[in-house]
Amino acid sequence: AGPGSHCREPVPGKSLKPTSMRLFIAINVPKKERTRIFRAARKLRDEDFPVRWVEPDLFHLTLKFLGEVRSASLPTVERVMEEVATSTGAFQMEIGGFGAFPTIRKPRVLWVGVDPSPALRCLKQDLEWALSDHGFDRETRAFHPHFTLGRATSQDGAGAFRGLDELAADLDYQGEVKVWKVDLMESHLSSSGPRYEILSSFPLKGPQGR
Repeated sequence: AGPGSHCREPVPGKSLKPTSMRLFIAINVPKKERTRIFRAARKLRDEDFPVRWVEPDLFHLTLKFLGEVRSASLPTVERVMEEVATSTGAFQMEIGGFGAFPTIRKPRVLWVGVDPSPALRCLKQDLEWALSDHGFDRETRAFHPHFTLGRATSQDGAGAFRGLDELAADLDYQGEVKVWKVDLMESHLSSSGPRYEILSSFPLKGPQGR
């Protein structure tokens, strides 16, 4: 800086506040239920499938992936979520059934499914429409709610996953939880894997769902 400049020099050792965050909106379930899901999928993990398994602390149901969001837009996202939450009632969510995307024989993502009940679909749709009014792309793909259990690390075809379909069909798990809030979450990516942080939570305050 030249003479008379009043620009502040960066302070060594201090990083600037990030101008954007990798965000998504999710439903989180109690630790007890996450543990039940993890235990139910043990037979899959015991096999030598080329899969990077997700730890139960990271299990969540993504309602809306927002991607990189400018920090300045955070209050807008939170205001929209609060508006949707206050018009949505708490509801029961049924979890069960194991599968994979795009197919169980050549999977990229292994999951346990969630029943796309009217209450859950309405919550998802209300968030999509409300956020689209503020410049966020509206998801047009069919909604397949799920908890991700693992991600394939090989695309060698069905040979690497022989027997997965039979194993998944034989797994026994059914769960039901009360959904009473939605969470705005930040994804921190690193070489050791993702870490998720709840930035804010919004209780569902509308008429009770079934």
